[in-house]
Amino acid sequence: MSPKYPDLAGAPVFITGGGSGIGAALVEGFLRQGARVAFCDILPSDDFADRMGEETGARPLFLKADVTDNTALTGALAAAAEAHGPLKVLVNNAANDQRADPDAVDEDFWDWSLSINLKAQFFAAQAAARQMREAGGGRIVNYASIAHALGAPEIAPYTAAKAGVTGMTRSLARAWGRDGIRVNAIAPGLVVTERQKELWLTEEGIENHISRQALPLLIEAEHLVGPTLFLASEASAAIAGQVLVVDGGVVINA
Repeated sequence: MSPKYPDLAGAPVFITGGGSGIGAALVEGFLRQGARVAFCDILPSDDFADRMGEETGARPLFLKADVTDNTALTGALAAAAEAHGPLKVLVNNAANDQRADPDAVDEDFWDWSLSINLKAQFFAAQAAARQMREAGGGRIVNYASIAHALGAPEIAPYTAAKAGVTGMTRSLARAWGRDGIRVNAIAPGLVVTERQKELWLTEEGIENHISRQALPLLIEAEHLVGPTLFLASEASAAIAGQVLVVDGGVVINA
């Protein structure tokens, strides 16, 4: 149901964590805009890429990479540019909200969580910005979360990282805006994916959260596609350094 954005047709796009969940929905959404899509994921995703090729008529380029390995991450971004040309759009989607009691968090867990949820976004953006300057500008969409504003107690490292994404987005928007690079973020609320349901979401928990929303809506991965396309397109040409909250109206100032 997303509107068409003509400037995305043929645009080189890179999505981190694009093999499943929100990332997979974003890959499909950009393919249906006619973009040249590359994505990375830590898990094998060739079957998904093949299916997208059959369903949309354009197979995305899958590049296996662990975003916490900066060499692998920047290598994937370089490979995407070699295949499709310098990036016009980066979507920093890869994340992991692994639960942990704050009293049980050790240094290794902290470093891992910050690495995947914050550090990887910065270095992907840095590498993408170099390509975008070559292309005359571009758009970066980082994925934050309302979790840090809620103060969710069981994901302290994750909430710290996502608060960092919000601040980083605003800094990079000012740093790179005069290069024609717009940097914004999306802060989802509770997005119900198969992974979330398998690991920790219960029907009661979902219902309780929906009761806090202005909209009695079960938010799924597809609901993030339209807002991301908007920020990635020239329809949002005057928007930079902003955090677009997509939470069904929990009304959190992210």
